[in-house]
Amino acid sequence: MPWYLHLALRQLFPTGRRFPFFTLISVLGVALGVTVLVVVMSIMGGFAYEIRHLIVDTEGEVQIVARGPVSDYASVVKRVESVPGVAAATPYARDAVMVKFGDKPAFPMLRGLDLSSVEKVTQLGRYVVVGSLDDLDDDSVILSDQIASSLGANVGDSIEVYSPLIINKLSADAVFLPRLVRVVGILHIGHQQLDSSTVYGTLRLAQDLYGLGTAVHGIDVRLTPGVNEDDAVARINQVLPESIRAFSWEDSFSDFLWVLNLERSMIFFLLLFIVIVAAFSVTSSLLISVVRKTREIGLLGALGARPVHVAMCFCAQGLFIGVLGTASGLAAGFFALSIRNNVVLWVARVTQRQEVLRRFYQFSELPSHTSGSTVALIIVLTIVISTLAGMIPAWRAARLKPVEALRSE
Repeated sequence: MPWYLHLALRQLFPTGRRFPFFTLISVLGVALGVTVLVVVMSIMGGFAYEIRHLIVDTEGEVQIVARGPVSDYASVVKRVESVPGVAAATPYARDAVMVKFGDKPAFPMLRGLDLSSVEKVTQLGRYVVVGSLDDLDDDSVILSDQIASSLGANVGDSIEVYSPLIINKLSADAVFLPRLVRVVGILHIGHQQLDSSTVYGTLRLAQDLYGLGTAVHGIDVRLTPGVNEDDAVARINQVLPESIRAFSWEDSFSDFLWVLNLERSMIFFLLLFIVIVAAFSVTSSLLISVVRKTREIGLLGALGARPVHVAMCFCAQGLFIGVLGTASGLAAGFFALSIRNNVVLWVARVTQRQEVLRRFYQFSELPSHTSGSTVALIIVLTIVISTLAGMIPAWRAARLKPVEALRSE
């Protein structure tokens, strides 16, 4: 090990002494910044990851829609499934309805499923907590849990479903009676918006309610694992007529994802200032060290040490503080992530805001997803900033002339 690196370590961690106060404060400042960055960026990444996971599980990676209803959907499905990289496709119909149980109404979206192919594309069955997707038929529905709770309906109850066509029938002085269906299941996805606004039925039931005949509103597509979504969309569009287009889930939710990514970038930029502030504390402590060790620095110069080696001694101290602070911050950050849900629930319980949390919090649990690229970026930036924090003390130490430094009191 070069002498200047050895000296840097000895100055940070003197032998036979407790952990130096200035070193401790500098390391804790860097560690705090890294902890906050890891926790916040992981939670922000968790929202995007959970959204993708839920969309793919309930709708597939690709959605095919048209300007109007897709009439000959069977041939479209056949074309799409012939495209390389496509595992399966399933048609759907979706629109708003009114459901009523007793005197309690609700206004969810009813999604009609093709039972012969839906499980090849989606994994809705895993989210059914009461009943089964296999029990679904043309005279039954599966309710999301919050819809069921608001209506007070349970499995086995019969509810009334009012079609949006009722408005057209009333304007034409025609009578259009509601459809009486039974509840055969309760579904819980884990996302506030989906769990409070969705009812699932068969494709035939939805076609009857929306007056589609044999047409559908769109087609969901599942891709083979490992296939690039954008490449698959391009290949699918090549076999579709101009009036029908395929979109990846990212395209379908592009506005929301853009806002989410912008928010993540801005939060990362703002939280990075915590590390920068910690770097100033590193600079201050190292400057104090330069002042206190002026005569020692002069002695090093008198013994033949080059100014660049003296400078590297203090830059190395910034590097070591950055490495130790980053490691400590990563450990603390991942520990905080492991107990995040317990902390959030405890705060909600203490403040008696469980219902507020449930209403506005879009997920049942605080999501977290830490990408390797984000962690690598945090590590690199923190170590670089900490190393640069030693540049000013290093520059000052390198400029000291040995004779003047030795005369220093």
